[in-house]
Amino acid sequence: MFPSLSRFGRRRALQASTALLVLLGLLVWWLSPTDDAQPRGPIIFSTGLPDGVYQRYGVLLRDALHRDLPQVDIELRNSEGSQENLARVAMGEADFTIATADAVAKYREDGKPGADRLRGCARLYDDYVQLVVPRGSPVKKIGDLRGRAVGVGQLGSGVRLVADRLLTAAGVDPAEDIRSVPAGIDTVPELLERGELDAFFWSGGLPTAAIEKLSKRIPIELVPLESELIEEVHSTSSTTSYYRLAVMPPDAYAEAQGGLEVPTMAVANLLVTTDRIDPAMVEGFTRTVIDSRGRIGDTVHPAQLVDLRTALYTDPLPLHEGARRYYRSEKP
Repeated sequence: MFPSLSRFGRRRALQASTALLVLLGLLVWWLSPTDDAQPRGPIIFSTGLPDGVYQRYGVLLRDALHRDLPQVDIELRNSEGSQENLARVAMGEADFTIATADAVAKYREDGKPGADRLRGCARLYDDYVQLVVPRGSPVKKIGDLRGRAVGVGQLGSGVRLVADRLLTAAGVDPAEDIRSVPAGIDTVPELLERGELDAFFWSGGLPTAAIEKLSKRIPIELVPLESELIEEVHSTSSTTSYYRLAVMPPDAYAEAQGGLEVPTMAVANLLVTTDRIDPAMVEGFTRTVIDSRGRIGDTVHPAQLVDLRTALYTDPLPLHEGARRYYRSEKP
């Protein structure tokens, strides 16, 4: 009997040991980092023009992504702005980008290639329309631009879209009534400084470094955009509903504003990707965008304005599933 009991005991002990080893193995697997779950591989982030907020934001965001997603290789590509950015992402030439909500709406309304594949990751900060002229300029409203040389932004930019809409709403034909100069924020400040431009449009976060630097070199002014004009813009297209009345605070460009607020128009920027991108990559990317807003905002002020409470409202784009996972994980 005792030998029999001994064999039974050994068998039970062996079974218990096996079960314990399995349990310990599962525990180690659960607690250990799994590289396979981490996003990895190359991604392309389409930004904007040198000296523009998109590009400066992209450089700092790349550094943050290197820390948070060490197995992801991020390449930045300059662009002319929102319209070119959207085309790149929609066609698979880039993986992530920033674009204004009005440009997104127009891209979708026009039924451009890949429009149905675009997805939102986050609502970022607002762009403010800035019409810059030399101090003492006779241009006090957009209608005064007739017959003058005006920087209207490059063809693929959100600036061009906004400038054309504002000019048209003011009764100024961009093709006939002004000398349109298709230049961006990387060149228009110098053109204005040299007297080769009478004015230029810009749409970007506050402050934009290139305009801030210009205001320290020469006296400039910001032309106000009145509410009646913006209401007229709203009446021209369904995609203009993304514009809102806004005010540039007195300290946005202290030298240019003389302590005064400047009424203008604003539009939200969106972090954009497509349904091609893996949800884990999008979740990690979105998390870094939100978590790094304070550090990036020390250098690029608009980044401070990214708000977790509103970031998930990416209208007119549906939210990417990866971004949705992130916002769900951040719910209190």
